[in-house]
Amino acid sequence: MVSNLQIYNYVADAAKSAKLYAQILEAEPIDFSPTFALFALPNGSILGLWSRHDVEPKATLPGGTEIGFEAPSEDAVRLTRDAWEKLGLKIIQEPVKMDFGFTFTAADPDGHRLRVYAAA
Repeated sequence: MVSNLQIYNYVADAAKSAKLYAQILEAEPIDFSPTFALFALPNGSILGLWSRHDVEPKATLPGGTEIGFEAPSEDAVRLTRDAWEKLGLKIIQEPVKMDFGFTFTAADPDGHRLRVYAAA
């Protein structure tokens, strides 16, 4: 049985990505090396950033994942969008109402999608 969720994103530069995700998550990695960074999230999940050049077996598709972050309100979604744009994230979907709630989507430098939403 699975006890918690562990997500590993394959990135071009683990150190550079760790610095960015430390700002996004407002937390420092609990483990770090030149090719790997590991973040413990408040809900018990783990996010790992692993150099796609060093992972075994070799990663064949960089990007292709989406990480969701729940926000408490539509205003919080808008504020996060503005803060992340200042961090240099590419906004690929401006804030919009969708079936599940109010959301926007950004992309990190490796193309991983980061969705922030306030549930409907």
